[in-house]
Amino acid sequence: MPILKGLVSALLLTLNTLFWGVPLILLTLLKVIAPGQRLKQLVLQGLNGVALNWIGVNLWWMRHWLKPVLHASVPDNLSPQQWWLVISNHRSWTDIFMLLMALHRRIPMPRFFLKRQLIWIPIVGLAFWALEFPFMRRFSREQVAKNPKLATIDRASTERMCHQARLSPIAIFNFVEGTRFSVAKRDAQQSPYRHLLRPKAGGIAQVLSLLGNQLDGILDVTISYANPAPTFWGFLCGREAPVTLQARQLSIPEWMYASDNHEEKQHKERFHTWINSLWLEKDGMLDNRTDHD
Repeated sequence: MPILKGLVSALLLTLNTLFWGVPLILLTLLKVIAPGQRLKQLVLQGLNGVALNWIGVNLWWMRHWLKPVLHASVPDNLSPQQWWLVISNHRSWTDIFMLLMALHRRIPMPRFFLKRQLIWIPIVGLAFWALEFPFMRRFSREQVAKNPKLATIDRASTERMCHQARLSPIAIFNFVEGTRFSVAKRDAQQSPYRHLLRPKAGGIAQVLSLLGNQLDGILDVTISYANPAPTFWGFLCGREAPVTLQARQLSIPEWMYASDNHEEKQHKERFHTWINSLWLEKDGMLDNRTDHD
């Protein structure tokens, strides 16, 4: 039965994607040929509507078919008319739908930092591109050392998103660990945390520098699973154990707007200290939940 349920879930996800893929493709073509930034902005609003409806339908069937047990705690003062930077730990692709269940239509249409390989997913990859999600190439330190210009590619992608963000409210999501957590990855990078990988500060530092006080704040999300090894397939099969999601609002210190993280070493070190302290606190929260479970 769980496998059958997973297959039905995959079918529902595919059918919903194909249904909303039709207006997505038409609006994307219109966006490409539209003359003038004003018309392109109107088309982008239409694309946002398509994406929000795709999300909404998925969340509807997931709640009624999979019936996930999600214990979510989020601030009461959220609004789709605000600008937010959302940061979170990362355990599974299921994280995305847990975040959406907790925050859908409480904050604006989300934009995720994505690995560039995801652009090749049929229809979904096109949606990511049309909605101007920032694609990250994630070059190694060795590659950047050989060709310093590579370091500017991801920054340019983030700059394009932030420029667009000034025109209408946006929620920028970033899994700052850069990849899903596993014990093997934690040990390989010698992470000082039990339940987390080392956080990467560059992306969020750039967002804060570019958007400045236009952001209404930071939403710091901590996701924990009763299942020690959660998978998206397990979620689609309805076998995922209870999930706990806690979102708290953080104010943005003035010093984060003061300078360019990529040019001033002192600012970069201060930012790393801030996020490492935040991650240490998050690791303690996950410790308490693990002990409770």
